[in-house]
Amino acid sequence: MIPGGGQPNMQQLLQQAQKMQQDLAQAQEELAATEVDGQAGGGLVRATVTGSGELRGLRIDPKAVDPEDTETLADLIVAAVQAANENAQQLQQQKLGPLAQGMGGGGIPGLPF
Repeated sequence: MIPGGGQPNMQQLLQQAQKMQQDLAQAQEELAATEVDGQAGGGLVRATVTGSGELRGLRIDPKAVDPEDTETLADLIVAAVQAANENAQQLQQQKLGPLAQGMGGGGIPGLPF
Protein backbone atom coordinates (compact mmCIF):
# COMPACT_ATOMS: atom_id res chain seq x y z
CA MET A 1 0.00 0.00 0.00
CA ILE A 2 1.32 3.42 -0.92
CA PRO A 3 1.26 6.01 1.90
CA GLY A 4 -1.04 8.97 1.32
CA GLY A 5 -4.11 7.19 0.03
CA GLY A 6 -2.53 5.18 -2.76
CA GLN A 7 -1.47 8.14 -4.91
CA PRO A 8 2.17 8.21 -6.02
CA ASN A 9 4.16 11.29 -5.10
CA MET A 10 3.97 13.20 -8.39
CA GLN A 11 6.67 15.67 -7.38
CA GLN A 12 9.06 12.83 -6.65
CA LEU A 13 8.21 11.10 -9.94
CA LEU A 14 8.81 14.33 -11.87
CA GLN A 15 12.16 14.83 -10.13
CA GLN A 16 13.22 11.27 -10.99
CA ALA A 17 12.19 11.72 -14.63
CA GLN A 18 14.08 15.02 -14.83
CA LYS A 19 17.21 13.41 -13.36
CA MET A 20 17.01 10.55 -15.88
CA GLN A 21 16.71 13.08 -18.72
CA GLN A 22 19.78 14.93 -17.44
CA ASP A 23 21.73 11.67 -17.10
CA LEU A 24 20.70 10.67 -20.63
CA ALA A 25 21.75 14.03 -22.09
CA GLN A 26 25.12 13.79 -20.32
CA ALA A 27 25.67 10.24 -21.58
CA GLN A 28 24.80 11.32 -25.14
CA GLU A 29 27.31 14.19 -24.92
CA GLU A 30 29.98 11.76 -23.70
CA LEU A 31 29.21 9.42 -26.60
CA ALA A 32 29.53 12.25 -29.13
CA ALA A 33 32.95 13.13 -27.69
CA THR A 34 34.26 9.54 -27.48
CA GLU A 35 35.98 8.02 -30.51
CA VAL A 36 36.19 4.30 -31.28
CA ASP A 37 38.05 2.49 -34.05
CA GLY A 38 37.30 -0.37 -36.37
CA GLN A 39 39.73 -2.08 -38.71
CA ALA A 40 39.84 -4.42 -41.67
CA GLY A 41 42.51 -6.25 -43.61
CA GLY A 42 44.61 -6.85 -40.52
CA GLY A 43 44.78 -3.13 -39.81
CA LEU A 44 45.42 -1.98 -43.39
CA VAL A 45 42.27 0.15 -43.17
CA ARG A 46 41.14 1.81 -39.95
CA ALA A 47 37.99 3.85 -39.43
CA THR A 48 37.31 6.13 -36.48
CA VAL A 49 33.76 7.00 -35.46
CA THR A 50 32.28 8.77 -32.47
CA GLY A 51 30.31 6.82 -29.91
CA SER A 52 27.20 8.23 -31.57
CA GLY A 53 28.26 6.80 -34.96
CA GLU A 54 29.68 9.84 -36.79
CA LEU A 55 32.60 8.96 -39.08
CA ARG A 56 35.59 11.06 -37.99
CA GLY A 57 38.59 9.51 -39.68
CA LEU A 58 39.80 6.95 -42.16
CA ARG A 59 43.39 5.69 -42.36
CA ILE A 60 44.54 3.60 -45.31
CA ASP A 61 47.92 1.90 -45.32
CA PRO A 62 49.63 2.43 -48.69
CA LYS A 63 50.00 -1.37 -48.96
CA ALA A 64 46.21 -1.58 -49.32
CA VAL A 65 46.20 0.65 -52.42
CA ASP A 66 46.34 -1.25 -55.71
CA PRO A 67 45.23 0.83 -58.70
CA GLU A 68 44.30 -2.39 -60.49
CA ASP A 69 42.04 -3.57 -57.64
CA THR A 70 40.04 -0.72 -56.16
CA GLU A 71 37.16 -3.06 -55.32
CA THR A 72 39.15 -4.77 -52.58
CA LEU A 73 40.10 -1.40 -51.09
CA ALA A 74 36.44 -0.33 -51.16
CA ASP A 75 35.46 -3.57 -49.41
CA LEU A 76 38.11 -3.00 -46.73
CA ILE A 77 36.86 0.55 -46.15
CA VAL A 78 33.25 -0.62 -45.80
CA ALA A 79 34.31 -3.39 -43.42
CA ALA A 80 36.37 -1.00 -41.27
CA VAL A 81 33.51 1.50 -41.02
CA GLN A 82 31.08 -1.30 -40.14
CA ALA A 83 33.45 -2.59 -37.44
CA ALA A 84 33.81 0.91 -36.00
CA ASN A 85 30.02 1.38 -35.97
CA GLU A 86 29.58 -1.98 -34.21
CA ASN A 87 32.03 -0.80 -31.55
CA ALA A 88 30.09 2.47 -31.27
CA GLN A 89 26.84 0.52 -30.78
CA GLN A 90 28.42 -1.52 -28.00
CA LEU A 91 29.55 1.72 -26.35
CA GLN A 92 26.02 3.13 -26.71
CA GLN A 93 24.57 0.06 -25.01
CA GLN A 94 27.08 0.34 -22.17
CA LYS A 95 26.39 4.03 -21.57
CA LEU A 96 22.71 4.34 -22.48
CA GLY A 97 21.33 0.86 -21.88
CA PRO A 98 20.80 1.28 -18.14
CA LEU A 99 19.27 4.73 -18.70
CA ALA A 100 16.90 3.41 -21.37
CA GLN A 101 15.79 0.63 -19.03
CA GLY A 102 15.22 3.21 -16.29
CA MET A 103 12.95 5.14 -18.65
CA GLY A 104 10.61 2.22 -19.11
CA GLY A 105 12.73 -0.14 -21.18
CA GLY A 106 11.08 0.97 -24.40
CA GLY A 107 14.38 1.94 -25.93
CA ILE A 108 15.35 5.21 -27.47
CA PRO A 109 14.44 5.99 -31.09
CA GLY A 110 17.48 5.78 -33.32
CA LEU A 111 19.46 3.59 -30.97
CA PRO A 112 19.81 -0.18 -31.36
CA PHE A 113 18.28 -1.25 -28.05
